[in-house]
Amino acid sequence: MTTPDAPVQPDAVPPQPGQRLARGVARALLAMDFVTVEELVPTPGLRVDLMALGPKGQVWIIECKSSRADFTADQKWQGYLEWSDRFFWAVDADFPTEILPQDHGLILADAYGAEIVRMCPDTPLAPARRKAMVQKFARHAAQRLQALRDPAARISAWA
Repeated sequence: MTTPDAPVQPDAVPPQPGQRLARGVARALLAMDFVTVEELVPTPGLRVDLMALGPKGQVWIIECKSSRADFTADQKWQGYLEWSDRFFWAVDADFPTEILPQDHGLILADAYGAEIVRMCPDTPLAPARRKAMVQKFARHAAQRLQALRDPAARISAWA
């Protein structure tokens, strides 16, 4: 019997290809002292695959693309550029990297790790935007932790 305080078991749905890439990237970035959250909303209408926060407050956005079709269907990625210091594509070893814009970072990843193969230029956020993004990151991470700790509690907005 399940009580309101009993932990909810995660669905047995296997992770999607992009989620596996995100996991590998998150592991690699953690080794660089970056922490990450998935599916953060920097502004209404945009949701990034992975946002990383560095030890000196660096804000990176990583878009995980599992196929050519996944990349070509994405019509919003240019909107992510103004919300981070650095923007990266994360793809697997079989992805046709020549179709990706060359002026952004490139990460080769799988479900278990990743490697930055092309660093992108640092385009520092304005101080007010950085503060807003760090606050969004913190709230997003805290809401995820609260949902794990108390699944019976309902959080009305994941912003």
